[in-house]
Amino acid sequence: MSLHLSTVILPYRRWNEGGRTTWTRAEQLGFRTAYTYDHLSWRSFRDGPWFGAVPTLTAAAGVTERLRLGTLVTSPNFRHPVTLAKELISLDDISGGRVTLGIGAGGSGFDATALGQDPWTPRERADRFAEFVPLLDRLLSEDAVSYEGDFYSAHEARNIPGCVQRPRLPFAVAATGPRGMRLAARHGQAWVTTGDPKLYENGTPEQSIQALRGQAEKLADTCAEVGRDMTGLDRVLLTGFTPDRTGPLQSLDAFVDFAGRHAELGFTELVIHWPIPDSPFAADEKVFEQIAMEAPAQLR
Repeated sequence: MSLHLSTVILPYRRWNEGGRTTWTRAEQLGFRTAYTYDHLSWRSFRDGPWFGAVPTLTAAAGVTERLRLGTLVTSPNFRHPVTLAKELISLDDISGGRVTLGIGAGGSGFDATALGQDPWTPRERADRFAEFVPLLDRLLSEDAVSYEGDFYSAHEARNIPGCVQRPRLPFAVAATGPRGMRLAARHGQAWVTTGDPKLYENGTPEQSIQALRGQAEKLADTCAEVGRDMTGLDRVLLTGFTPDRTGPLQSLDAFVDFAGRHAELGFTELVIHWPIPDSPFAADEKVFEQIAMEAPAQLR
């Protein structure tokens, strides 16, 4: 099985001051997909420029032809399934069916309180996620949807003509817990993880591999429980959050070694952050481009 290589482009640049050229360059370099974060602001970037995911992806769709586009990840923190579905159907149409929705339960960061609410507890995030994903699935697959839930409602919500991709655009569900993994198994075309966050500061690469192996095994068990064939479920690692951090981007050989070890765990797609100077994602852009152009051939 081939290991695909994708990138994530943070939306911190004005479109005419480097934003546009980054997305077009991603296509030229041959990445499978270019994702962006779907946050209102994020960590150390909070006090600087930060643009919306859907408008950014819409603009990227207009300057690319083959590159798949996606969020990594959208969450219920500030989204509602009804309005999100309308935006996604429009984006899928504009891009000619090149959109993947990365979706997760959200967190306790800036997005959690930007609308004036108190942060949800982990249990409430899981409860909302369990309602959000199936409703969004229906909204993207059916012409008209009515629904009354504990957290979300839809009243004769119309989504005609639906997605270009049928029956709907693919979901890449980010999950490490049992409830999220069930959503990935039932509704996902891909499963996404960043590894074990407890290992980021003081763990070792070997411990990270073991943690990821455990997550992959739990996913396989969950798929078996719900009767899902694992062969149709991609497994995606968003890199940069394991103890290796940006180490794999130091050289082509380092990346190929890193990628090979994770391919052995069953991962089918690795996502690397586009380099950002003076940030946790700082890396040599020439090495990054060499990895993009040469690594895929070594990972087949």
